[in-house]
Amino acid sequence: MTAAGSARRRWTLRRTLVVGTGALVAVALLVTGFATSFALRTFVYDRLDGQVLETLQIIRVGGGMPGGSFPSGGDSDREGPAPRIGTLHAVFASDGSVVSSSYTGDDGQVTTLDEGQLDAIERADLPSRTPETVDLGDGLGEFRLAAREEDGMRVVAGISLDEVTATTSALTVIQVSVAGAALLLVLVGLSLVVRRTLRPLDRVAAVADRVAARPLAIGEVEIPERVSDRDTDPATEVGRVGHSLNVLLAHIEAALTSRQHSEDQLRRFIADASHELRTPLASIRGYAQLSLGENAPMTPTQQRAFDRIASESTRMADLVEDLLLLARLDAGQPLRRESVDLTMLAIDAISDAHAADPTRTWLLDLREEDAIEVTGDENRLRQVVANLLRNARTHTPPGTRVVLALRPDGADAVLDVTDDGPGIAPDIRDRLFERFARGDVSRNRDAGSTGLGLSIAQAIVAAHDGSLAVESAPGRTVFTVRLPVA
Repeated sequence: MTAAGSARRRWTLRRTLVVGTGALVAVALLVTGFATSFALRTFVYDRLDGQVLETLQIIRVGGGMPGGSFPSGGDSDREGPAPRIGTLHAVFASDGSVVSSSYTGDDGQVTTLDEGQLDAIERADLPSRTPETVDLGDGLGEFRLAAREEDGMRVVAGISLDEVTATTSALTVIQVSVAGAALLLVLVGLSLVVRRTLRPLDRVAAVADRVAARPLAIGEVEIPERVSDRDTDPATEVGRVGHSLNVLLAHIEAALTSRQHSEDQLRRFIADASHELRTPLASIRGYAQLSLGENAPMTPTQQRAFDRIASESTRMADLVEDLLLLARLDAGQPLRRESVDLTMLAIDAISDAHAADPTRTWLLDLREEDAIEVTGDENRLRQVVANLLRNARTHTPPGTRVVLALRPDGADAVLDVTDDGPGIAPDIRDRLFERFARGDVSRNRDAGSTGLGLSIAQAIVAAHDGSLAVESAPGRTVFTVRLPVA
C-alpha cells in the first residue's frame, strides 16, 4: 500500500468532487483548446497555400510578377502593384542556374535571395504545385513554398510563415490565459456549490456521530437525536439517507428498550425468586440439622439422606445468596463508600486461605511498607479476594503454589492472584467471567463450586470503577484486579 493510495482514501467527498470535476473541466478545456488551435492552424495553412499557388500562377518566366520584371539586384522601375510583404519568388533554368529571385521584406524593400537561401530551395525538391514548409535559415525563417515547371524552367513562389506563427502563438497564449482563469473560477465555484450542497449530509453525519458517542451496551438507553425534517426529504439523495437514519434510530431505540425491559424483568425474577427461596431453604437446613442432632436411631440410608439434605441445602442457600447479590449489582444497588486498607485485607485473606486449605502453599507479596487504600465497600472487596483464592483452591491440585501480590501502579492499586497450576483451557478462557461458566476437567473442579464466583468478583470490581482480567498458560495463571486508589 503506497502513501499516495492511502492519502487518496482519506480524501473527503467534498475534495473528491471538487478535484474530480476540476480535472474533468481542465481536460475539456485542454481538448477544446487543442481542437481550436488545430482547426485555426489548418484553416490558416489552407488559406496560405491558396495564396502561394495564386502567387505561383501569376509569376512570369520572364523574370518577375505581372506588370514588370524583378532585376537580380536592387530596386528598379517596374509596372503593376508592389509585391506582398513576406513573399518571394525564384526562377531556375534547366541547368540549375538562377534566372531571377526576389524577397519583399517587412519594410517593403525587394531584395534578391542569397546563395544559401537558393540552395535551401533547391534541396527542398518541391513537388509540382504542392505547397510545403521549408526553412530558409536565420535570415528569412520558415516559408510555405510551391513550384511549377514552364518552358524548361522551374518557378518557385512562397509566403513567410511569420504571420501564421504569430497568430497561432497569440491564440495559444490567449487560450492558456482564458482556460486558466476559467478553471480557477470553476474550482472556486465548485467549492462553494459542493460545500453548500453537502451541508445536509454534514448535519446527518453529525447526528450519527452523536449517537455513536452514546453508551448503548448496558443500562436504560434513550436516543433523542434525530435528523431534522429539512434533511429528510425523500425526493433527494441526502433526504433519503436522513429518513432512513431516523427509521433506523427508532428501531434501535425500540430494540434497546425491549432488551432493557427483558433484563429488568429477569433481574426482578431472580431477585424475587432468590429472596423467596431463602426462607424455605433455611427451614430445610434447620430441620435436617435438628434431625441429625437428636441422635435418634437411624438406618445408614437415613443418616446419609439427612447428611445430603443438610449439605445440599447449604449449597443451595449459597447459590441463592450469590444470585441475589448479582441481581442487586445488576440493578445498580449502591455500595458503601469508605476507606479500605487493601494491605490488611490481603493479609487476612491469605491467613483464611491457609487455615481453610493447608495442602497448598499460600504466599503474600507486599512490595510497599505503607498501606494501600482504596474507596469502596470493604465486605465486598473481601469477597472478591476470597473468591479469587477459592477459585485457585478449587481448580488446582494439592501442593499448588498460590501467591497474593499487592502493589501500586500509578493511580491504581493492583492485586494479583497467581498460581502454578495446570492453567485454564483456551475454550473456557474467553467466557470465564460468564455466569455458571464451567472450567475444564484439567482444573480438577470440586463439586462445591456454583460457577458464579468469578462473575460476582467482576461485578463487584466493576461497581468500584475497576477491572478484573486473567492471563493463563500451563504452569501460570494470573488474575489481576485494578482499583483506583483513594
